[in-house]
Amino acid sequence: MKATVQFFSQLRDLAGVEKIDLNLPDNTRISDLLGNLYAQFPALRQHDNSILVGAGVEFVDRNYEIKSGDEISIMPPVQGG
Repeated sequence: MKATVQFFSQLRDLAGVEKIDLNLPDNTRISDLLGNLYAQFPALRQHDNSILVGAGVEFVDRNYEIKSGDEISIMPPVQGG
């Protein structure tokens, strides 16, 4: 299945890309995706405890099963001022 991953803020800088299109096996969960992303972009791993993940316009947990065509957002914690 195909999905798009978008990186935001400092995570985009660490990955060195704004977004990537991926072909994923069926039944891929966010936790699996993050493991693959950490292998491709090792600098992201240091932020694992604080990364927020969205699918479409909803925040999702690491057990979320990615659906074909999903747009997955990888972002740092929301900061206020």
